[in-house]
Amino acid sequence: MIDISPELVTLIMILGVFVGILLGYPLAIPIGALGLIMGILVVGPNATYDLYYSRVFSILTNYILLAVPLFVFMGDMLEKSGIAAGLYDALYLWLGGLKGGLALVTIMVGTIMAACVGIIAASVTMLALVGIPSMVKRGYSKSLASGSVCAGGTLGILIPPSIMLVVYGPMSGLSVGKLFMGAFMPGFLLSALYLLYVFIRCQLEPEMGPPVPREERGVPLGKKVGMLLTSLIPPSILVLSVLGVIYLGVAAPTEAAGIGAFAATVLAIIYRKFSFKVLLDTATSTMKLSGMIFLISSLSFAFVGIFIRIGGGEVVSDFLLSMPGGKWVVFGLIMFLVFFLGFFIDWMGIVFIMVPIITPIGTALGFDPLWFGLMVCVNLQTSFMTPPFAYAIFIIRGVSPPELGVTMGDVMRGVVPFVIMILVGIFLCVAFPEIILWLPGKMIK
Repeated sequence: MIDISPELVTLIMILGVFVGILLGYPLAIPIGALGLIMGILVVGPNATYDLYYSRVFSILTNYILLAVPLFVFMGDMLEKSGIAAGLYDALYLWLGGLKGGLALVTIMVGTIMAACVGIIAASVTMLALVGIPSMVKRGYSKSLASGSVCAGGTLGILIPPSIMLVVYGPMSGLSVGKLFMGAFMPGFLLSALYLLYVFIRCQLEPEMGPPVPREERGVPLGKKVGMLLTSLIPPSILVLSVLGVIYLGVAAPTEAAGIGAFAATVLAIIYRKFSFKVLLDTATSTMKLSGMIFLISSLSFAFVGIFIRIGGGEVVSDFLLSMPGGKWVVFGLIMFLVFFLGFFIDWMGIVFIMVPIITPIGTALGFDPLWFGLMVCVNLQTSFMTPPFAYAIFIIRGVSPPELGVTMGDVMRGVVPFVIMILVGIFLCVAFPEIILWLPGKMIK
């Protein structure tokens, strides 16, 4: 073992993770390797082994995190059921005649599907395949079309059932059920801000989102009502089957995730999209994504264990709590740090590394733990739309048909206003904390 100050070790471990990521290594490699090496050098091999083993084992056997593969399976199966396309077609008939109507429909479908899917890759892919061709072929601005898809598709990481909230709970010691309930209002707030921006922008610049010609929407009222109802009923059933039992205190998130996975499979059968190939593809993608989440989570949790053992947590805490200006300055600094990290690190890395460190700081500052945690989650919404790491942007660029000519520049220009709307939402949640705290207070214990 070597004698080294906690301040220097903290600096080495933080900078080491950044360097590893910037060099292009997958997040799990620099985190796992750096934690192991620094642990052996500073703490000792035996203590490091015990710490790594206990923390990795605790993550892999965590009952709450069992909901992760179940929610992933549910979202992937739902994506293959074709519900999103039917919902888009129904809302298209109602709102297509408005300026920017198709962009409004895209965000609304993204909001509804967010309450069913919870997987960003699936949500963004669904909306991109359905929404971008519809908008671009009708003369919409490519930046507005891609920005609307990106903003609407990424709501699934905040609006329950969100994989991020399932992971955030064990890392912060908060109830996943309360996180679910607390995330609804800020999620819908962001959706409302997105809709308001699109509506105002297209009123001021109609050429960005021209209304769909009346002849394309010439469907009898009865048929439109029928299409809307039949497209809304399936996701409503799924939301009630998952989130309803959590709100009523009937089941924990893990059991609710099992119900959701079963319900999504039944819906795929009803929509005649189910087959052995669909089941195999869904199971395979579930294993891949869940395996990645558990690998990053277990190694990150071990890394944080070493980091705290050598005194890194105290170094960060003392630094932040000693900042002049009071608790709101410290809170602003934490929010800025989370926002900045979102440019370079996946949300999983931020949650697994930062949350165990900043959660005690939030408590020491006197903030409500649930409010503080969900403020971080709302902030993390930006990480999907802030390059260079923002993989929602790359998904849109990858799945958009080449003949539409949607460029990376179009997507990046399109997401900027929506990132600003997220920052507005953060300020509103600071000014009115009941946006987050009201619904969890109504839960049945």
